[in-house]
Amino acid sequence: MATRLISNLRSLRRLIALAWVLVTAAISFIVLPTQRRSLRSRANWLQTSCRSALRALGVSYTTTSQPPATGVVITANHLSYLDILVLSAMTPTVFVAKREVRDWLVFGWFARMAGTCFVDRERRSDVARVCQEFAPVVESGLRLVLFLEGTSTNGQTVRPFKSSLLEPAIQARWSIVPAAVSYTVPLRYSVAQDVCWWGDMTLPPHLFNLAGLPRIDAQVTWSKPMPYFNDRKILASALHHQVSEMYKLLNPSAQLAPAILQTAPSPITSHG
Repeated sequence: MATRLISNLRSLRRLIALAWVLVTAAISFIVLPTQRRSLRSRANWLQTSCRSALRALGVSYTTTSQPPATGVVITANHLSYLDILVLSAMTPTVFVAKREVRDWLVFGWFARMAGTCFVDRERRSDVARVCQEFAPVVESGLRLVLFLEGTSTNGQTVRPFKSSLLEPAIQARWSIVPAAVSYTVPLRYSVAQDVCWWGDMTLPPHLFNLAGLPRIDAQVTWSKPMPYFNDRKILASALHHQVSEMYKLLNPSAQLAPAILQTAPSPITSHG
């Protein structure tokens, strides 16, 4: 009973702090024209906001290497809405998200203002449309983040990567950097249930529970840019293999899916 009370009080305190972060970030965006002048200024605004939000929620983050150079595509596994905060806190980024995020209360507004590219994966024409929005992001020197699993998971495996969003990167020969995100929490808690957001979980109760955790430690590891592949399905398979192996190193308890036990595809030639 006492432990539960402490957790609830911690949640309330942190959510109040998070609300203050969101309000001040929104005001600065609306009042200061420099915050919304370009994709880069919006990405910088999002980075500052995400760093403050992570502090409010008691989330720390570390990386095993430096974030990738500017003007690249990042492909990462997807565990939680925290992934967006963590990756953005580390480096100015623009995200690709499912269209439903656009209409989320508060968070949808932040996503729109930050320049997020929204896509309906079920409509091939919409995938083609959103792919046209990628070039200004990469060519402006920002990092474009793709969650190719198509949904967040419980962290026990990395789902196969969908390939459709990779076509612009192949055509333009952009550098693609795999990344793996993992979380740890105190022993009596569960990353799968308390941090990962998946299945039929709803946001408000999950966020309240997450804010009550004593601490959350996020770790991100980056790979070198992938070699060039001229087929998006082969490239997706190679990226899935690389991200899965990186995630396994961060999270040894994860179960590798059979697909990634196969030999990684061979590249055509190197980027650049």
